[in-house]
Amino acid sequence: MKIHKIVVTNFRSIKHAEITADKFNLFVGQNNHGKTNFFEAIDWFYIGKGDIDKIRHGQSGDAEVCVEIEFSEIQDGISKMKNEKNKTAIKNLLGENDTVRVKRTSVSPKTRKIFDSSKDEWLEKNPTGFDSAFNDFLPKFEYVSTRINPMEVAKYGKNTPIANMLSGVLSTILEENKEYAAFREQFDKLFTASESDVRVKLDELSGKVKLYLEKQFPDCNKVVFEVAEPVFEDLLKNFDTSIDDGVYTDADEKGDGMQRALMLAIIQAYADFRRDHEETSKYFLFFVDEGELHLHPSAQRKLKNALLELAQGGDQIFINTHSSVLVVDENDGQTIFKVEKINKETSISAITEVEKPFVVYELLGGSPADLLLPKNFLIVEGKSDLEFVNKVISRHYPEKPRIQIVPADGDIVKTKRSFNAIVQVFKPLETSIYKDTAVIFVDKQADTKQRNDFLATHTELQTNGQFFESTAGSIEEYYPTPWQKTSADVKTMSGDEKLNQAKSAGVNISKDEFEKQMPKLFEALNKCWDLAYN
Repeated sequence: MKIHKIVVTNFRSIKHAEITADKFNLFVGQNNHGKTNFFEAIDWFYIGKGDIDKIRHGQSGDAEVCVEIEFSEIQDGISKMKNEKNKTAIKNLLGENDTVRVKRTSVSPKTRKIFDSSKDEWLEKNPTGFDSAFNDFLPKFEYVSTRINPMEVAKYGKNTPIANMLSGVLSTILEENKEYAAFREQFDKLFTASESDVRVKLDELSGKVKLYLEKQFPDCNKVVFEVAEPVFEDLLKNFDTSIDDGVYTDADEKGDGMQRALMLAIIQAYADFRRDHEETSKYFLFFVDEGELHLHPSAQRKLKNALLELAQGGDQIFINTHSSVLVVDENDGQTIFKVEKINKETSISAITEVEKPFVVYELLGGSPADLLLPKNFLIVEGKSDLEFVNKVISRHYPEKPRIQIVPADGDIVKTKRSFNAIVQVFKPLETSIYKDTAVIFVDKQADTKQRNDFLATHTELQTNGQFFESTAGSIEEYYPTPWQKTSADVKTMSGDEKLNQAKSAGVNISKDEFEKQMPKLFEALNKCWDLAYN
């Protein structure tokens, strides 16, 4: 049983975001753009706790906060349920369907609602006993937040991710022991059965308290103590972890790197057990916020490999990351999502193969020195140009050589610096291999002297046809209708508004419109492809 689709509406910075999940999901983006908000929306779906007015988008108004998740392969999830009563309840509700849509909203945040596919509507009221059965049915959700100390993740203790994993392993092993089975049966009779002595004593106590309370409040008709039933598996979670790496101490006294490494080792051991014991309970959903923290790049790769093993074994992985190590490798069942905030609203979209090199480029700090031998470079003026060109290439020219687009973030001076940097980076190869291939596309220059000085010191750019100048003073003025802006419009636009315009133009412009109405940029791209290395 897995998450197939997630839709988040009006949750913190996310006005609306929808993703189709894979086995292994990576979310990349700058700080404060909404990656953690997305993960916390899933946490809210599972837990349901939080001040609605604080988590509502914009923190004002009465817009409905909603997190909807569609689960797939639910028949497999039903088969893994061990409580027969709960299994029957879920089976009766969902029938033979293999997908189910569930949502939690701010209208009734304490309960989740099921979509009735037979009636094509959301159920107004859940069946009696549904919540308990549904919690037993869902995959186990583990959210490893950066706000949690690494040792809190790795130690044995109630409700920690590692404890939840290993208690299931221990339970499976111990179930083969007859004395353990008898003990568990007696535990359930004592604490969970409605006729148990514990329950009877609680009812007696409630009655006595009611009598005393009535003396102060005559209108009081009933007092009920709803004491949560103890969870048997919690008995297997109260352990401490110690490590001897030359100095024998508790694990929480070690450094962050060792603590993260311990978490990795436990996850790997769990993966090994799961491979050998496929019958072990239901699957996990791991949401890991910046799992690479405190880890050396080689350890980051080991972490990814361990998590990939879990994904291949049936668990589902979601990671927020700033690590190029986690992103750069291609893996089956892996999807990378770009998270960005524009005009105070977070958007989330799966990146294409064309966009991936620039994502890696950004994660490495945006320096040409961080790129290793792309097919070629196209230098453009700014981020709007980059956003637009990447979208156009991914939609209309996916078969062309993969080129790296570099935004110069400014005028011709910064363009010159970017070109010189690219040339210098590869001098250790004994030749500036991109000097005669990198292509430059700039806005129409108001200061022709700076442009002429630049070209005078790089005569090969004109000789080889590597320099292209737009017919408009900005990319916004160069777009065709309906995305085109006037010079006056551009002066009033914020950076976020320009990026939003670039995205809209990039995902909507036709191939014919681009080639015929933006001929200089199309010509620059063709030249870049022509000069690209095979």
